[in-house]
Amino acid sequence: MSLTRRDFARNSAITGAGVALAGSAGVLGTAPNALASTDTEIASEKSADAQGGGAGVGYGPLIPDPKGILALPAGFKYRVITYSGKTKLESGEFTPSNHDGTATFDGPRGTTLLVNNHELKGPRANWKYPVPLTEGLVYDPAASGGCTVVEVRPDGQVAEWVGIAGTSTNCAGGSTPWGTWLTCEENSDRAGTNGMTKDHGYVFEVDPSDRRANQNPKPLKFFGRYDHEAVVIDPRRGHAYLTEDAASPNGLLFRWTPPKGFEYGRGTFRKLADDAGVLQAPKCFDSGGKFVDDLSRATRIGTVYGVDWVDVPDRDAKTTPVRKQFPDGEITRARKLEGMWWGDGGTYIVSSYARDESPVQHDGQVWFYDPKRRTLTLKVLLGVNPDPSKDGALDGPDNITVSPYGGLVIAEDGEGIQHLFGATDSGRTYPIARNELNIGTAQEPEYSEFAGVTFSCDGRTLYASIQTPGIMLAITGPWKRQRR
Repeated sequence: MSLTRRDFARNSAITGAGVALAGSAGVLGTAPNALASTDTEIASEKSADAQGGGAGVGYGPLIPDPKGILALPAGFKYRVITYSGKTKLESGEFTPSNHDGTATFDGPRGTTLLVNNHELKGPRANWKYPVPLTEGLVYDPAASGGCTVVEVRPDGQVAEWVGIAGTSTNCAGGSTPWGTWLTCEENSDRAGTNGMTKDHGYVFEVDPSDRRANQNPKPLKFFGRYDHEAVVIDPRRGHAYLTEDAASPNGLLFRWTPPKGFEYGRGTFRKLADDAGVLQAPKCFDSGGKFVDDLSRATRIGTVYGVDWVDVPDRDAKTTPVRKQFPDGEITRARKLEGMWWGDGGTYIVSSYARDESPVQHDGQVWFYDPKRRTLTLKVLLGVNPDPSKDGALDGPDNITVSPYGGLVIAEDGEGIQHLFGATDSGRTYPIARNELNIGTAQEPEYSEFAGVTFSCDGRTLYASIQTPGIMLAITGPWKRQRR
């Protein structure tokens, strides 16, 4: 059923007011470089809070780390949980490299379980530390990626094992309401391409609590074959929302509707046919009913678009990539669609930046999709960062998570120095951590993104990873409720 122009006008009057709930991404409207000044110009504005926290906001300035890994505010400390090439799996192989999306789950006997994606692309010979080919857990023995499960015990001991192997470029992913992990391939190589023996570009389910459930990995083909980034599940309606990180042309947001009568739960995805449900892409239009070709067109925070959903002709992309199956004027695209987070009755969606073929340039957007009203509302807009190498200047949001202390925590994946930063409900930003391992020198800078930002289930520990060389860190300290 299409969303009528009259329905959209009524819904816009409601959603245009914004969201003012704890943990909402709408709070980021005044983040550094976040304000749009006109429809044709994005103003680049740096918040003073990003440098020092501001009175009553955040935890103060970041203190350089004598070990050269992670700068944190006073009173905070970190612990290395896994380190590629240094820590080892239960099987004796080294922890794989290129850490990415992560989620936490309550484990048995007071343990915390984390599922950690490893964004490794192409043949195994390309990488020093690929995901080990554990018997029974391999999809394609030629592929280097996958994910590991990390168990952190109450006494501080850590164990790690393979969740799935033989997949490619496992990126953001997402957790399910029933306690499993959906790992997504950000690579759609065909069998016979780059040494692969099977087709790639799929989503796989991994159960961190039941190793037997991960035997004989099955691609969930009904989600489509393309360069996947993240996925979230609507716990009420049953829809899955998925992002695609692609260009030439720009990628798409997708919605998957389950077949009638389908019941979610552990292992039920495996029972579905490859063509189960309906996969669709969005067609957006403004309050005047005008079609919107690309989400970068929005240059004002609070912009609201109505959304229709258009069926994907061939979700397995047998002859043509999914994003190229639609003619101009039929669907709405966006550049670098990456992290997602479900909350406030909808999903927050990150567009990390817009360049090249995008109509308007920016260094980050966060959108909120309201499934009840079928609207997309722009909550965050980061203007183009003129000097990414300057500490405190933010660009390229990627992974996001809700903070139990109010607002959001965001992992930066930009062109300069990389941070974890928070934002309060009123939009004041503050630093949480800075990657010092990859800063390098002025002549030869080295930068590696933060990824996998997620809190423990009890809210006491913030986990995050430095993707290269691949380090998972646990951050603890005097967390406090952030003022508005």
